Amino acid sequence: MALNKVEICGVDTSSLPVITNERMRELFPLVHAGDKQARDEFVQGNLRLVLSILQRFGGRGENADDLFQVGCIGLIKALDNFNTELGVRFSTYAVPMIIGEIRRYLRDNNAIRVSRSLRDTAYKAMQAREKLSTELKREPTVTELAAEMQVPREDVVFALEAIQDPVSLFEPIYNDGGDALYIMDQVKDEKDMDELWLQNIAIGDAMTRLTDRERKILRMRFYDGKTQMEVAGEIGISQAQVSRLEKNALAHMRKHVEATGS
Repeated sequence: MALNKVEICGVDTSSLPVITNERMRELFPLVHAGDKQARDEFVQGNLRLVLSILQRFGGRGENADDLFQVGCIGLIKALDNFNTELGVRFSTYAVPMIIGEIRRYLRDNNAIRVSRSLRDTAYKAMQAREKLSTELKREPTVTELAAEMQVPREDVVFALEAIQDPVSLFEPIYNDGGDALYIMDQVKDEKDMDELWLQNIAIGDAMTRLTDRERKILRMRFYDGKTQMEVAGEIGISQAQVSRLEKNALAHMRKHVEATGS
């Protein structure tokens, strides 16, 4: 996304005006009274704010013109809803609204299409989360969200997961200075037991060559389908240790199976 070009949506970014806070305070009553000229001046004077926010969304391959237009919609919504009695600067109020408008656009135009009903449920869940967080002074549980929305818990989980940006299974999420832990290490295998790869190859002899702890870790991970965090909690060691032991055990078994089959 080329944000350094001179023209976006027909607007010469090098000639955009700069508006002062004092001038904005003068324009607010005129804008809210329906003065179109004052409204245009106010919006034009804040287009640089939209441009600065677009830089946060670089590298996504999105068209800069499209994002700029969406950001302007967020700017106009902020202007229409801003309360001068709040005692805060307009930019403080407008920035999160512009960002929110752009994020909604990106979610709605994601390559993985999400139905309107799912998006509506997800947005309601986020509103309920904000409301309950304020009331409870903590992050609400999914069950509490479902109760607040009066919908099944499964619907809330499915809707919130549906609007998340896709990530790679090989995305590192933790590193203690040794082996990195990846998202794939947190994935629980929900497949039927007879589908697990450990049951589809002759590894009985290889398993006997492992230590008791290594066998227990592999059994919990691949037969019971538990995450590394769950295994760590039951055994009483860190997740990083579980990861290293698991990788070492699999490497030893692989060598043994390859040697046996050759």
